[in-house]
Amino acid sequence: MEDQVLSVKKLNVFYKNRDGKFIKKQTRKQVLFDISFDLKEGEVLGIAGESGCGKSTLVKTIVGINKDYDGEIIQKYPDPQMVFQDPYGSLNPAKTVGWLLKEPLRVDKNRKWTEEEMNERAKTILDSVELPENMMERYPSQLSGGQRQRVCIAVALMRNPKILICDEPVSALDVTIQAQIMNLLRNLHDKLNISIIFISHDLRVVYQISDNVMIMKNGRIQEYGETKELYRHPKAEYTKQLLKAAGIRGSI
Repeated sequence: MEDQVLSVKKLNVFYKNRDGKFIKKQTRKQVLFDISFDLKEGEVLGIAGESGCGKSTLVKTIVGINKDYDGEIIQKYPDPQMVFQDPYGSLNPAKTVGWLLKEPLRVDKNRKWTEEEMNERAKTILDSVELPENMMERYPSQLSGGQRQRVCIAVALMRNPKILICDEPVSALDVTIQAQIMNLLRNLHDKLNISIIFISHDLRVVYQISDNVMIMKNGRIQEYGETKELYRHPKAEYTKQLLKAAGIRGSI
């Protein structure tokens, strides 16, 4: 794969729908069609499109949540990690931040972590997401939305993944906190040289962080290319419509 950390080739993904009249009858519905792209070492790939276009389905298939597919998903490194849209829903409210951070290490099949090692790793990662050590003693309900999302990012980073998948990571946050989380992701990318797949319906947010952008509609790729070139000279009519609706066309 040379410098590619992920290669997706002719991916088709299916869901099973229950027939409303016949509860036991299931139909197989195709939701992604012939998706192909590469993710390079250290690249940030933005995936944009309207709700329901298949963005989340795609990344859930990559990490193994959706298993009904054909085509190829070739990964240079195992265990890409995800950061989800809703930070509160992603964190067990009954557990402290410290417990949540150490959980990925408890289930690590590659090595046995001592309690001291887990504590040190948790402190290091908390520092990398700009949170203090005493955050380990708090519960998710005691944190702000921005702090919760930082904790979610920290949990994803605990086992030093080479690919981080961010599924609408700032859409549930207010504008000020969005900017802080975007800055954090950029800093982590630069510091760790981590590859990122960044999903958003907000084309302005995608522009801020992405090296390349993939535009999706109805489970298909509409356009795929270098960010500035795609935004300035979109080829697909759908891309032009999205940029116009976002008030971007001609302003970048």
